[in-house]
Amino acid sequence: MIKQFICALMVVLGFIQMAQADDRSLSKQFTACMDKAGGVTASMVECTAAETKRQDVRLNKAYKNLMNTLSATRKKELQNTQRLWMKYRDANCNFYYDPNGGSIVRVTSAGCFMDMTTERANELENFLKY
Repeated sequence: MIKQFICALMVVLGFIQMAQADDRSLSKQFTACMDKAGGVTASMVECTAAETKRQDVRLNKAYKNLMNTLSATRKKELQNTQRLWMKYRDANCNFYYDPNGGSIVRVTSAGCFMDMTTERANELENFLKY
């Protein structure tokens, strides 16, 4: 009974991620990958890891572009902020990986990294609009 519940929960989480992909600036590759994953934990984690890499490229591009627009003082502030953000993201998302939480924690932890990286990329891109 518990295994069935966990499997159903993983499938629902996968569908929620797919439904929200467009709203969160996630790629079409991610949506297609999750469609193929079919609720299989390992496949969902692979899809999420690949999307996190794509979002990290976006984040780094936005960071570099923003750095090019800032004064020396503001550049230093952004560097410090980015380092703190990365420490927070890593600590926060690693906390999701509860060793007693079953296979679903792999999906939730990976999803946390993907979501936070995407949100930060969006945030830095928005600074460029000001």
